[in-house]
Amino acid sequence: MKSDQVKKGVETTPQRSLFKAMGYIDEELEQPLVGVVNAFNEIIPGHIHLNTITKAVKEGVRMAGGTPIEFPAIGVCDGIAMGHSGMKYSLASRELIADSIEIMATAHSLDALVFVPNCDKIVPGMLMAAARLNIPAVFVSGGPMLAGRSVGAKDSDLNTAFEAVGAFNAGKIDEQQLKEYEDSVCPSCGSCSGMFTANSMNCLTEVLGLGLPGNGTIPAVLAERVRLAKKAGIQVMEMFKRDIKPKDIMTQTNFVNALACDMALGCSTNSILHLPAIASEAGVTIDLQEVNEISARTPHLCKLAPAGGHHLEDLYYAGGIQALMKTLADANLIDTSLITVTGKTIAENLETAVNKNPEVIRPIDNPYSQTGGLAVLFGNLAPDGCVVKQGAVAPEMLSHEGPARVFNSEEEATAAIRGGKINKGDVIVIRYEGPKGGPGMREMLFPTSAIAGMGLDKDVALITDGRFSGATRGASIGHVSPEAAAGGPIALVEEGDLIAIDILARKISLKVSDEELAKRKESWVPLEPKIKTGYLARYGKLVTSASTGAIFEK
Repeated sequence: MKSDQVKKGVETTPQRSLFKAMGYIDEELEQPLVGVVNAFNEIIPGHIHLNTITKAVKEGVRMAGGTPIEFPAIGVCDGIAMGHSGMKYSLASRELIADSIEIMATAHSLDALVFVPNCDKIVPGMLMAAARLNIPAVFVSGGPMLAGRSVGAKDSDLNTAFEAVGAFNAGKIDEQQLKEYEDSVCPSCGSCSGMFTANSMNCLTEVLGLGLPGNGTIPAVLAERVRLAKKAGIQVMEMFKRDIKPKDIMTQTNFVNALACDMALGCSTNSILHLPAIASEAGVTIDLQEVNEISARTPHLCKLAPAGGHHLEDLYYAGGIQALMKTLADANLIDTSLITVTGKTIAENLETAVNKNPEVIRPIDNPYSQTGGLAVLFGNLAPDGCVVKQGAVAPEMLSHEGPARVFNSEEEATAAIRGGKINKGDVIVIRYEGPKGGPGMREMLFPTSAIAGMGLDKDVALITDGRFSGATRGASIGHVSPEAAAGGPIALVEEGDLIAIDILARKISLKVSDEELAKRKESWVPLEPKIKTGYLARYGKLVTSASTGAIFEK
């Protein structure tokens, strides 16, 4: 056992004495030491109940003959951090999460790990750590929140509250109605109930084979979630006994599977940041052109909020991720020969999977569209690509041309939108919000929800070198690479320039001649860094482009 380094032999007497200072006994030290990474805190609704999940995991580990050792991980609530400088820390926290887990697991010679995440950057940060450490590991998330029941008994979610602010500012609802949304749209613990970033990543963890079946969709409040946690604790011991490690599971083929399911689900655009970053840790490369190739052959089968009216609980009752995978497998759109943390292949896991609701998971011959829910656009404005949630764009905005309205920060753009200064047909450009320029690449749900809440989402496009919440809908195009702070073409856009967007053709163009752009480039002066001290200053110096997953330079 790896843990023998700290518990076996005469030389480790001092280490054993420290274990005994905490109450461990010889019988516990004779067993494998299993780290249980608990992301519990009291500021994220998706994490407020993780102590319950972690307790169940530890019970499972003990039942299977291991000694569980709990330690924490940090986390940012993207919803609470939204719209102010706190959001700069969200994506940046992913690297800290991975690094801190590496430190804890390596410094203490742990034999295996169970990861207990739930929300946006915590899941990919932990997946990166799992690949980097490559010791037996199983994931069990906290599960999705229930959908809200608000005005008119309509299913609602956090995005409803954000868009209600836009509706209130436009005079479409009154203060009492706004308060009704506030009190009802987030009715339970769990990750926000749509196919936003947290649920996208929890579902993709299940697809990647690191989470047990049900990990992505069992609601947070169900006892089944606790039972799943106990099984995860038991199963990590099976992984340890069979010496099955994350890199045995996280192969190039499995990442292709993940992208195919991503397209069928219409996941958050943030998945196109996180999957390349996780793959990099596993020694796998994801090229953005490949994303379009997979999208071209994968139909869009699910329209969960914000793209449609269904929520994660609907997907759960329809058969969950396993039912979706079975649908794709039957059409030979994923490889089912790969091993998973069940100890079985994907094909074996899918033997009992059934689609119980073809309205939630559409059959292959009746998709929402023949191509996937995400698209990567290329052109002179984004030579290295940019990303849009195609499945959440109104048909009339799939092709659009309009004048640029240029802003150098999210705050400037939001003020203009709320101030009624944006006209139908405009293309809002928000720059210097990328990984380096932010620094931190903020999600920008405030401007996109303001556009939607004011009824402009079918008339106005928004492009940025920053990124969007998974709750964003409309022609919102993010991750423009190279970013403005790196001298990318988005830095050269001027007020009134025409921008042409063709999502179906995967193109985005700034209608300015190459000669004019060259002149602008010669006179371009980058903005001063917005933050010059602390972690974000260091992050801005180390982080790479969104097109590579915004990973650190190696």
